[in-house]
Amino acid sequence: MSPLATYGYTPKPADIDPDATPQFSPIIARTETWHQPVCPSAYDCVRLVVPRSGSAILLSEFGEKPVKPGDVVLLGSNVLCGSDPEGHFTTTTVYLDTDYLVDQIFWQYAGVLQDRLDAQGFAETVYSEPAQILRVGEQRTGMMMPWLDELVALTIAGDYTSTFHRMQALWFSIVDVVAPYIRISPVRRTPTQRATTRPTLPRDRRFAPLRAEAAQVRDAMRADIAESWTLPRLAAMVHLSPKHLCRIFTETFGKTPLAYLTMLRVEEMARLLRETDLTVAEAGRQVGWRSRSRASDAFVQCIGVTPRRYRAMRSTYPRHQDQPTS
Repeated sequence: MSPLATYGYTPKPADIDPDATPQFSPIIARTETWHQPVCPSAYDCVRLVVPRSGSAILLSEFGEKPVKPGDVVLLGSNVLCGSDPEGHFTTTTVYLDTDYLVDQIFWQYAGVLQDRLDAQGFAETVYSEPAQILRVGEQRTGMMMPWLDELVALTIAGDYTSTFHRMQALWFSIVDVVAPYIRISPVRRTPTQRATTRPTLPRDRRFAPLRAEAAQVRDAMRADIAESWTLPRLAAMVHLSPKHLCRIFTETFGKTPLAYLTMLRVEEMARLLRETDLTVAEAGRQVGWRSRSRASDAFVQCIGVTPRRYRAMRSTYPRHQDQPTS
C-alpha cells in the first residue's frame, strides 16, 4: 500500500538518497497512514498488509470487506485492491518478489518437487486464492510488530546485501505466524511423481530474466488498453505462437495477456468512475468494452463490487491525486 514503482514495486536506495547506488531487494517493507481513499491498483509482486491502527473497507476480488488490527491481508501479484479508511488507517506492508517466494516454496516441498519450474506450477495450484483477509487476531499480529518495525528500518536504510540474513530471519518469523491462516487448495504430491516430470536434478535452479517479448506485449497493451487486442495478434507482434506467448507471459506476470488487459481496463475504468461523470456504459466503452454487461462483470470480478456501487462509495475521492496505491 505504498507508491513503490521501481522495478514494478521495489524502491532503490536512490529514491531515499540521490547519491546512493541502486540495489535490488526482494523484500521491501513500509509503514504508512492513510486518511483518504486509496485507488484500486496492482503490483507485480506479492503484498502482505498488516493493519496497525484504525480501520478501512477493502475492495478486491474478495468483495467489499472491513479490515482492522488483528487482520492480515494477502494479495497475489497483479491483483487489484483499493481501500477506504474509516478516519485513519495505518498499515505496514511487506512487498515480496514472486521469484523469491517460489524459491522458498521449492525448498519447503523439495521432497516432492522435481525442480524450481515444478515449484512455480505447484505454487499456482496450492495458493489459488489471490486475495485473502486472514483473521489472525490482535495478539498474534502484536507479536509481529517489532519484526515489522525492524524490517521497515532495514529496507529504508537500503543496504540489503549486508542485512540479507537478518531480513530473511525477520520475514521467516512473520510468515511463521501468518502461514497457518492462509487458505490453500489441497494437492496430493508424492516423491514418485518426480520421475514423471522434467528429467532434471531436483536442485536445478532456473531464474530467467524478464522476457523481452512479454515486456513488449505488456507495454503495447498499456499504451492502448481500448484496442481490440487478441492473443493471435499479440503473438504475431512478437513473432511467437499464441500458446508460447501465453506461457511466457503468465510465467512473467502471473496472468495471461488477456487477463492482464482486463486488469488494466478495470483500473482505468475505476479512475473514470471516480474522476468523471461518464456513465458506466460510457466508461466501459472508453476502456475498450463494447458491452456494458461485460464491463460490469469484469469490474465485479476484479474489484468485488459493481461499478455503480463503487462510484457511490468513491464520491469522496479527490479529482487529482498522486499515483494510486494499494
